[in-house]
Amino acid sequence: MCYTPGMKTETPKAVFVPHARLLDPECGRDEEGALFIDAEGRIAPVPARLPAASRLVVVERPGLIVMPGLCDVHVHFRDPGATEAEDLVTGSAAAANGGFTRVVTMPNTNPPTDTPELVRRARQAQTAVSIFPSACATVGRAGRVCAPLEALEEAGAVAFSDDGAMVSDPEVMHVVMVRAKKLGRPVMDHAVLPELQRGGIVRDCPAARAGGWALFPPEAEVEAVRADIAACRDTGCALHLQHLSCAESVALVRAARAEGLPVTAEATPHHLALAAEDIPGNDGNWRMNPPLGTRADVEALRRGVLDGTLTVFATDHAPHAPATKAKGFQAAPFGIIGLETAVGVTWDVMVRRCGMAPLAWAAAWVTAPNRLIGLPPPTLQIGAVAELAFIDSEAEWVVNPADFAGKSRNSPWAGQTLRGRAVATYRRGKLRAPRL
Repeated sequence: MCYTPGMKTETPKAVFVPHARLLDPECGRDEEGALFIDAEGRIAPVPARLPAASRLVVVERPGLIVMPGLCDVHVHFRDPGATEAEDLVTGSAAAANGGFTRVVTMPNTNPPTDTPELVRRARQAQTAVSIFPSACATVGRAGRVCAPLEALEEAGAVAFSDDGAMVSDPEVMHVVMVRAKKLGRPVMDHAVLPELQRGGIVRDCPAARAGGWALFPPEAEVEAVRADIAACRDTGCALHLQHLSCAESVALVRAARAEGLPVTAEATPHHLALAAEDIPGNDGNWRMNPPLGTRADVEALRRGVLDGTLTVFATDHAPHAPATKAKGFQAAPFGIIGLETAVGVTWDVMVRRCGMAPLAWAAAWVTAPNRLIGLPPPTLQIGAVAELAFIDSEAEWVVNPADFAGKSRNSPWAGQTLRGRAVATYRRGKLRAPRL
């Protein structure tokens, strides 16, 4: 039988996929074949005789891809402090709908995640995905005093970041990175220097000129990236640069990696797909930080992904209550949602249009993110605990944010047609299949 939504699965059932494209970047596997998950939740050889129909779920769909569950190392779930926009449960549901089984939450909550108690609260949440919290790099995200990194790491923090605010004091950043290195944890930085941003909210483009909006100079990001790389060089601490948007930033990362520095960087779906010139007008759903770059920046980001400079995809899923985004571009807060559109956007832009190898695409969503936070990536190998994403790369669908599992609707893709979508996940012995 084929899986149908709503079917009861209280008793453990095996799952059989008779035919799919199997992508596993951990072992370099890209082939057509069958997949079997036993009732204990492990990848197993397809048995000569399948279990009885009452103990088996059969998943059949034309064009199906089965791969390890995606990992997003940059999400905002607004919990605690702004749960009208998102919370751990709704954010995790949105992630699972997008094909993710693991996420790293950012610490710019209210109060900030700078105590072991808040780290444990996120780590222990019973949700549709596994939550691995990052914790503040500095107390209160104020950038003045290093947070208690050792206690935060012991509580379960996988990385340190003041995301939303850069640690711009080089002496404080030095202390943070020295201590993080001893713990073997990366420092993730929102690389934007506020003194160079000067209140800017958008890159130069027709919509900015028509609206008279303050411009966000690219130097605000580029010089921040330069300073972060210098701190990495000085301390040897693993540095992860978040949501790059400028061509020169990509060049700096490329040079740093060629130098052998432990620097990684992420590309977001929106910075890979959209340019400032695409902003349709006074629409707050297109305001993000850093803002969309020029078309030359977009091309540089795509080249950076293709040549291995930018090894990580991440959404920077940033929900906001609908009323706040309805105020127009100038008054709206920064940020867009992205978990449920991530597969469609990145597969279309990078694989279909730019010729990225599907295994490399999968590695940017699975292998590199997990290795960044020190976790073994899930795999399709026999005997492995099954943690999977089921993707229909050919599915065409019109984005309607009202159908999303999260609480917020701030998507620049609203009303657009995307091609490619996650249809199910498998995690901890359970098949979650909203679209099979």
